[in-house]
Amino acid sequence: MSTGFATAGANHLNHPEMEGFIERHGVRISKALGVTGIALYVSFVLISNHPCCRSSWSFLMPDRHRPSPSPDHGSSTPTNIHHIAFGIAGSVNTWSYRGAYVDLWWRPNQTRGFVWLDRAPIEYPWPATSPPFRVSEGTGRFRGYDRHKMPFAVRMTRVVLESYRAGMDGVRWFVMADDDTVLFLDNLVEVLRKYDHTAYFYVGGRSECVSQNAQHSFGMAFGGAGYAMSSPLVRELARILDGCLTRYPDLYGSDHVLQSCLAELGVSLTTEPGFHQIDLRGDISGLLSAHPHAPLLSLHHLDYVEPIFPSMTRQESVRHLMVAAAVDSSRLLQQAVCYDRRANWSLSASWGYSVQLYEKIYPPHLLHIPIQTFLPWKNTARPPFLFNVRPASRHPCEAPHVFFFHSLAAVGRGYIVTDYLRRTPRDLPACGNHSADGVSAVRIFSPASRFKWGRGGSRRECCEVLPSSANHVTEIRIRTCRENETME
Repeated sequence: MSTGFATAGANHLNHPEMEGFIERHGVRISKALGVTGIALYVSFVLISNHPCCRSSWSFLMPDRHRPSPSPDHGSSTPTNIHHIAFGIAGSVNTWSYRGAYVDLWWRPNQTRGFVWLDRAPIEYPWPATSPPFRVSEGTGRFRGYDRHKMPFAVRMTRVVLESYRAGMDGVRWFVMADDDTVLFLDNLVEVLRKYDHTAYFYVGGRSECVSQNAQHSFGMAFGGAGYAMSSPLVRELARILDGCLTRYPDLYGSDHVLQSCLAELGVSLTTEPGFHQIDLRGDISGLLSAHPHAPLLSLHHLDYVEPIFPSMTRQESVRHLMVAAAVDSSRLLQQAVCYDRRANWSLSASWGYSVQLYEKIYPPHLLHIPIQTFLPWKNTARPPFLFNVRPASRHPCEAPHVFFFHSLAAVGRGYIVTDYLRRTPRDLPACGNHSADGVSAVRIFSPASRFKWGRGGSRRECCEVLPSSANHVTEIRIRTCRENETME
């Protein structure tokens, strides 16, 4: 709706005398306005760069004094292990029995980073197979802001800051972990390679338990599982972290404080399902036998669960898993489902870990659901887990025969062979006419080349039962699915 003022103004501009004035003096007016505009612009630039006035004008001008990210001269090259700096939060007391987990994945002269300890380890010589250690700075100045229930929360939060200040060159990613975190480096490199390391990324995983996520945050990367932050993000975080620590004195632990500080920078969690906090109790074989279709990146809390392989200690179990990881980490725990139609059997293979053989045909979507062989960290939420589970059953058609990874060898024609042995009898009657009690081992042939994960959108590999040379051994082959092939 037009106002009277607007109408009057329009009529005034259309007046014949005004038109004549503009025609006679328009050129001079235009020149005068041009000179005035240039003078105002020059004055504005001079004033905006004067020290006394800079803070009030700088929001209108590009800030040429703001530090820019240091150029990554090799940014066009794919990310590799040398582009990652590891910050491992530990203590002298825990390293004596947890350090062996880190030694299993640390690669001297390849991996870079430090174990950050609360004090120098004078009780024992530092192993050459371990990451170099540094002693964290004192946190006494934060004492008034440290009401965290987790001991050393402030020190552990600052591990990323101290890792950044260590001044390692060419770092694209900072990966934080605990001293009982087991990382799978080749998979980690492959996953980080798909992200833009020049952007702001905070990559990690949630807890398996609803109660733990609810107590802390569903938007938080759980620190024991490990998480990665891009170098530009860490540079910004380092600028605000100490001040941010004083704003969150009551949060439980370091990972929640860190996530809160990242939220102040406008950065949210990017989840990767291969990070595993393992907030579970008991036997986690059901979980490891039905891993999500994603590269395995980490395992944590392995001292709080039963050994992942029978008849081994916890550390022996992890060392045994790393034997398979050293040969083909891309397929480690990756699930393939195949069927023996003649015997009416379903086989679910978790490469490098286990094979479950069912005396009945089950569809893949059901076998992708883990059997609940484990308990939640805290039994206070319903449902307890962040994923679906199947109840463990003693019904002969529902309880699988289980075979665990035993050995591997390279064979000709581009295949790796892995053997899985039955450790205990099932002690149940047959489901139908074809009992699997006589099967003592399963042999898997898989490609010698790494599985190509790419940037997502990949499908699981297909699996087929082979004619076996021995009655007590079932042989299967894992391969790329053919065109128009379905898993049924």
